[in-house]
Amino acid sequence: MRVLIYGAGVIGSLYAALFAEAGIPTTVYARGERLAELKREGLRYRKNGHCRRAEITLLSRLREDDVYDFIFLAVREMQARAALLELRVNQSPTIVTMVNTLQDYADWEELCGTGRILPAFPGAGGGFENGILEAALTPRLVQPTTFAVLRPEQREEARHLKRLFRRAGIPCQQVADMRCWQLCHLALVVPLADAYYEAKSPAYAGEESALMDRTARRLRRNMRALKRRGISLSPAKLQLFCFCPLPLLAMALRLVYRSRFGALFMYRHSMKAPDEMRQLHRQLYAFLRKTGRGTQLLDKRNNVMKA
Repeated sequence: MRVLIYGAGVIGSLYAALFAEAGIPTTVYARGERLAELKREGLRYRKNGHCRRAEITLLSRLREDDVYDFIFLAVREMQARAALLELRVNQSPTIVTMVNTLQDYADWEELCGTGRILPAFPGAGGGFENGILEAALTPRLVQPTTFAVLRPEQREEARHLKRLFRRAGIPCQQVADMRCWQLCHLALVVPLADAYYEAKSPAYAGEESALMDRTARRLRRNMRALKRRGISLSPAKLQLFCFCPLPLLAMALRLVYRSRFGALFMYRHSMKAPDEMRQLHRQLYAFLRKTGRGTQLLDKRNNVMKA
């Protein structure tokens, strides 16, 4: 089985390293400064306190007949359209779109071909320190790598994908409706990212009690708003945000923001990708405006995101 990782940022690099460690032939598509760095230094990552280099093949141009079992699209949401247009002529059968988005997947299929998209979302986070990848998979109980099929004929590809993840030691789950899952995910992560952008000192957001109280209220409102629109919260544990007492939720948030987990999986991405998170913020609340009224979800947040 051959895989191509399209995009050599944190997520693409981590999954490439994990696949390569498992002995899976792995090619990484990169451009610009990142490509030059990979050619010069290799794909370096830290594991168990030691710096390692992944055994990968580098690519800066994809031929039409260069076929892979899976292409993992690991780019930001605003880069996905151009990437899918480029992948359109390639003959690889399946593109796993590991992208944070509310985009209609049918629109993406129009760009690259019907039946090629397997929508997914990574369960990972981290960053680069002096060119070395410092990243990790999120715990299975928090968020495994998540994917879905768009049509019944993709079930066999889904089985192959599960086997690939298992071989690489990547926890995964298949859900029935990826768009529903993405909506719920954004209802969670958008307020979490907003808190960093509103904080007096983002690295110490968890120290601001009023901000944590406000974030707790936003999380509850978002989850309740989705339920009012007939959307089943996915995963089901998100129901806790609807019923957990706000003081207890705010206290839990303070602990998470102060933790290593918060620094690795929340803070780094929020501060590295503010443009992406602002775009996702707009998409989420535009959806809630369009599909309901009287939710009072938009209070001051759109003004914050414009600032």
